[in-house]
Amino acid sequence: MVAVLAIAAVIGLPFLVDTPRVQTLIAGSASQALGRPVKFASLSVAVFPRPAVKLHALEVAEDPRFGPGPFLKLETGRLALKLRPLVGGRVEFGDLTLSRPVISLVQNPDGLLNIASLGGPADGRSPARAGRPGAPAAAGGAGAALPARVTIEKATITYVARGQAGIPSRYRVDDLDLTVTTGPTLGFEGRARVQPGDLAVAISEGRLALDGARSLGEASVSARVAVEGTDIAALVTVFAGPAPAIGGPIKATLAVSGRLGAPKAAGSVELASVRVRQTTAACPEPRLRTLTLTGLKLAGLAWEGNRLTSRPVTASLAGGTVSTSLTVTLDRGVRLALADLAVKGLPLEPVLVDFLCQGYAVTGPLDLTGALSASGPDLLGTLSGPGQLRIGPGRVVGSQALALIGGVVRVGGALSSPLSADLPMSLFASPLEFDSITGTYRIADGVVTIRDLTYASRVMKVAVAGEYGLATGRLNLDLVVSHGRGQARAKVTGTAAAPSVKVEPSSLVRDRDPTKVEGGLKDLLRRFR
Repeated sequence: MVAVLAIAAVIGLPFLVDTPRVQTLIAGSASQALGRPVKFASLSVAVFPRPAVKLHALEVAEDPRFGPGPFLKLETGRLALKLRPLVGGRVEFGDLTLSRPVISLVQNPDGLLNIASLGGPADGRSPARAGRPGAPAAAGGAGAALPARVTIEKATITYVARGQAGIPSRYRVDDLDLTVTTGPTLGFEGRARVQPGDLAVAISEGRLALDGARSLGEASVSARVAVEGTDIAALVTVFAGPAPAIGGPIKATLAVSGRLGAPKAAGSVELASVRVRQTTAACPEPRLRTLTLTGLKLAGLAWEGNRLTSRPVTASLAGGTVSTSLTVTLDRGVRLALADLAVKGLPLEPVLVDFLCQGYAVTGPLDLTGALSASGPDLLGTLSGPGQLRIGPGRVVGSQALALIGGVVRVGGALSSPLSADLPMSLFASPLEFDSITGTYRIADGVVTIRDLTYASRVMKVAVAGEYGLATGRLNLDLVVSHGRGQARAKVTGTAAAPSVKVEPSSLVRDRDPTKVEGGLKDLLRRFR
């Protein structure tokens, strides 16, 4: 008998459902629950494969502060009908399925998300409270409960972050599959892919507490998020620009907490191999060079508001190690800060010679401590921070460095027979071996100030003080080259590519014409460029 009634209810389903009244009920209940106008063009009843109401051309309006909207739209939504109540001539709703919805997520320059007002009062009244899951919803217009389960299939989310400078950052989430179970606390889990970067994101153990929240954005949220991608190059380009190109695989595990409208995250990120690629005009062919860091780990990572921190960050390069504490602030642009920076035994040849092709390159292990900060997009021009370093033992291999030091010494040697005998002409025609290079420095807006940089080798000592522009290459340095029986002093100005050297009076040049000395020195420098 029950089976017969069920079959009869299904056959008579189009007649049992008062379509106009159900359409009004669904639109009104959804609008009240979301705090936004909800509309759909039409409603139809489907019998197979399961009894359901289909909502066509569904739209949820946008918060007016973020634009005309809509916030969500999709062609068809499916709201299941419970079979047992149909036998008794009543209409009760079951699970809701939204297939391929398009959702627009927007963050304004103050960090406010457009979802923050979801669930708030649309007309100034107290916010709606979800009814008991599964409670009956009469077709005659009584208040409807939320579906016990909401399933989102293959959703697309566009995310636009509007910066203070007016230039928005755009991201896209594709193929989002999300299941939400309703009640006083919403549960959710799902998977998606984030673009740019083609990152696979898995969400588990999601909870959203609605009790006491004036809107969905104020609801407490918690979840575990796992992120994995084969190459972050496209994602890095969004933040730092196309050059240098930074890529490599990524894995991350994060715990999300806080409010839905302003979530926080904590966890760790690992990049097993980071490739930095750039084309450098100073390099011989091939000019496209690659530098590879291994084992890059961001432990103790935390994200809150517009601020990301990680203590520590560690990485390796050709046997050397780097560790630091990282802070990235996204406020009126990108600001990067590295505190407690420590570099130990880092080989300079892969960086200065093979990657950057520096004319002032040296080889040898680098030990460095200090701090750095910079702001995008002009990271080099805004670089600032103090530090101290030690390099060596190693060699001076850059042709410009050899020319600069060698030119000063050669002029001095030409004017002093003891110095000329001790430092033969062939000394600067090949790389110079040194015991150490030590010193302290301070960088301010891309300009390095040096007070006590000292080059020490078996045959001579060079003291350097002055300024060097990282972005411009401008030089303003004082050099003192000392040997057992002589000393040469010089003022170096101009640029790193075309230095201008002026020899200062000393014991070596006391009785010589300074203009002739300067002319001879310039001739020597031209030979070494």
